Amino acid sequence: MLALSRWKILLVLASALFGLIFTLPNLVPPGALPSWAPSQRLNLGLDLQGGSYLLLEVDTQALSKERLTNLTEDIRTRLKAAQIEFTGLGVQANAIGVRITDPTQVQAAYTALNNNLGERLLTGGRDVTVRTGPDQHIIVAFVSSASHAAAADAVTRSIEIVRKRIDAMGTKEPSITRQGVDRIVVEAPGESDPEKLRAVIGKTAKLTFQMVDSDVSPQDVEAGRIPPDDQLLPSDDGFTPAYVVKRRTVVTGEMLTNASGSTDENNQPAVAFSFNGQGTRRFAEVTSANIGKPFAIVLDGRIISAPRINSAITGGNGIITGHFTIESAHELALLLKSGALPAPLIVQEQRTVGAELGADAVRAGAISLAIGAAAIFAFIILAYGLFGIFAAIALIINVSMIVAAMSLTQATLTLPGIAGLILTMAVAVDANVLIYERMRDEANSGRAAMAAADTGYRRALTSIIDANVTTMISALIMFQFGAGPVKGFAWTLSIGVLTSVFTAVLVTQVLIGWWFRLTRAKALPIA
Repeated sequence: MLALSRWKILLVLASALFGLIFTLPNLVPPGALPSWAPSQRLNLGLDLQGGSYLLLEVDTQALSKERLTNLTEDIRTRLKAAQIEFTGLGVQANAIGVRITDPTQVQAAYTALNNNLGERLLTGGRDVTVRTGPDQHIIVAFVSSASHAAAADAVTRSIEIVRKRIDAMGTKEPSITRQGVDRIVVEAPGESDPEKLRAVIGKTAKLTFQMVDSDVSPQDVEAGRIPPDDQLLPSDDGFTPAYVVKRRTVVTGEMLTNASGSTDENNQPAVAFSFNGQGTRRFAEVTSANIGKPFAIVLDGRIISAPRINSAITGGNGIITGHFTIESAHELALLLKSGALPAPLIVQEQRTVGAELGADAVRAGAISLAIGAAAIFAFIILAYGLFGIFAAIALIINVSMIVAAMSLTQATLTLPGIAGLILTMAVAVDANVLIYERMRDEANSGRAAMAAADTGYRRALTSIIDANVTTMISALIMFQFGAGPVKGFAWTLSIGVLTSVFTAVLVTQVLIGWWFRLTRAKALPIA
């Protein structure tokens, strides 16, 4: 094993060069290196550079309620289209009940609903069940597996939308991870205003276009005489406190392709938008059929504008006017462009780490790393002399390779990550201790120096691999199921395990082989 093969020498030199080149940007000021040199630096985590932390919970109950409301309107529309009279349509627990007035139409109503409601599942059938009940009732409910899938999909979509919103804010390297079934952890290093972060990512930003029902008078509203297919929504347009609008949405925010801050004809802040093909077609049909009538632009259940349709809008473009400032118009455009959250987000925990505290953490981490390295170097050199110096050189290459790999992959270094780095150094030294102690045993048993060194490497290798495989498995488990700092620790440890085995075995092997070739030694210095 101690043969100085050319590939071993080249591999060790390449590894040392890799560690030096990609670690260097972290040791010099930004811009100090030539333009052709690598510029990737370690990203410091929330605990090292300060920032904001939010623990969010996706309100799956609100999602379920919204889905039941939409299904109720679908039932109303289907029964009216089939000219079937009904009463008592409403949500009952987690299902929807409706009573068919004419007992001879119960079967026709069942067929119309069972064939048309819901969406088809990949496994066959639909995501809703329809059954008849006593007293001419029909009960409609979502399939439980479909409800669970919708909740899980809502969490996944929420993570992506939150990521888009934070990226649009310019926050560098945010950490957005799923925790448990319905929770999301957001760590935004460098973002010192958690309220701003909370305001941007926590707003549902659900945009709908709905027709205003002008046939309902203010007297009807005061008396509570609102048709069942209408709803009363509060208004922020400054003209009236509320409008009665049709429950049926004309176009949704999901059909938007772009949104940006703009100005209206009076040079006031507004939001310009454009629809996709489906939205353009649907908006053109509705505006063509309702010229002279007002329609409402609804954001998160509040009407922000209710303009009158003066002509058919067929181009798929328009502007949203309202009481906007330049900042609020751009903020709304950002929210609409990144997409609406499928369900509200509830803030369960919020905290801020100051930049000064982060700087203190960096200083403490650097001191602990230096003390740990010094202690390890002192032990290995005092215990094994020249071979200890070789192990120390391998250890330096090992640390540089870890930092280089983390810089290259733009990994985030946290305080637990620094702990993982220190642990990695100890593990690397442990491998050298196994090798050197095995060499010592072989030399003391009468083997020649070269044979003892070679046998020491060969027989210690099995123990080294076994120990590091178990460490790697533990690190992978922590990375898979952990979150935040736990993942940072696991990632650093995983990289360290791979580089430790490489440097402890191959780098020291090349150095000791070179020493044998240079000195022609007849005895080991550690025997």
